[in-house]
Amino acid sequence: MILNRYERMVARRYLLPHKGEGFIFVVAGISLTAVMLGVAALIIVMSVMNGFRAELFDKVTGLNGHAVLQSAGGRLENWQPVLAEARRTPGVTDAQPLIEQPLMATREGRVEAVLLRGMNVDQILGNRSFTVHSGSLRALTPGSNNVAIGAVLARQLGLSVGNSITILSPEGRSTPFGTVPRIVDYNVAAIFEIGVYDYDKAFVLMPMQDAQEFLMMGDAVGMIEVTTTDADRVAAILDPLRDRLPPSVVVTDWRQMNSALFEAIQIERVVMFVVLSIIILVAAFNILSSLIMLVRAKHRDIAILRTMGASRRGVMKIFMTVGLSIGVLGILAGMALGFLGLYFRQPVVDFFQGMTGQNLWDPTVRFLTELPSRVDPVEVTAIVLMALAMSFVATLIPAWRASKTDPVQVLRYE
Repeated sequence: MILNRYERMVARRYLLPHKGEGFIFVVAGISLTAVMLGVAALIIVMSVMNGFRAELFDKVTGLNGHAVLQSAGGRLENWQPVLAEARRTPGVTDAQPLIEQPLMATREGRVEAVLLRGMNVDQILGNRSFTVHSGSLRALTPGSNNVAIGAVLARQLGLSVGNSITILSPEGRSTPFGTVPRIVDYNVAAIFEIGVYDYDKAFVLMPMQDAQEFLMMGDAVGMIEVTTTDADRVAAILDPLRDRLPPSVVVTDWRQMNSALFEAIQIERVVMFVVLSIIILVAAFNILSSLIMLVRAKHRDIAILRTMGASRRGVMKIFMTVGLSIGVLGILAGMALGFLGLYFRQPVVDFFQGMTGQNLWDPTVRFLTELPSRVDPVEVTAIVLMALAMSFVATLIPAWRASKTDPVQVLRYE
């Protein structure tokens, strides 16, 4: 929409308040503010939800890979051929044996449910999911009797590096009096944090050989974790592998393991986008009402412009420009406010937590320990285009009414 010189001048004058037009200017200011808040809210909320999903996905797949191969009985006895088949599959970047077993741990009368995880030492040292708070993961060597535990579990049991933790397994040795639970003391060599609360409160990490000995598994493992080139195509990548595996081995990908959680996040994203879009829709109605008021206030000026040779199309472009200017300024301000809010998101959460005394980001409920965010340029572009489209549609009726002004009827008694 190209404006000539006089159309730009008139549009600029109508954007600024004049005597007796303060109320119209206030309504236009409210419209701009509403667009700004709607765009900012959408950018912040969608970016936080994208960050939440991406962070949770990275944590989950960083620990369990994109898929696991496991036996229906929970123990993979003849696992070396299965591992070799997985590594030969096109699209598979890594495959490693793994042991996971829910057990109990105790110290000085405190008892907690734990998840014993046995991994190869090189796999432990090369996994970037573990952020060590104290101690060193290099102390986890086979036969050392050392373990690493999650930070929340350490806090709940009152443990620090150098203390001992007692782990209990119900599968012990058989005696004439029944099965005796297996109870072993281990030294805490490191305390780590993954960033997912449920993992940090349960994980006990030890070398694979020590886990096999404690659980009396012999050479068996619990599962084989598989990482692929594309997590979204994991099912298609692993389809050829399913046909080559024994019938007792089941392939479970990350979608199946966490389907309820990620589907809930996706539904919440859609609902939040629709709900917050209503803010921009309300702002568009404000633009429409302010332009209608402006047209009514300027009907005499419009009639004079028409008598001076202004075309209906020119008058329509003037008022569309006024409405779109309000929308564009609101969108730009909303983008700035949204990116500023994302940059200071954690200090803002901490501030309101201090003001209210409430834990607004409870990791026991939200899984992650900090508020994440990830800006998607495509989503931001969609938000901007949607706000711009709503602003444009809101200008059509007032601009059309202004273009239909009859100078004869308006000026006949002047």
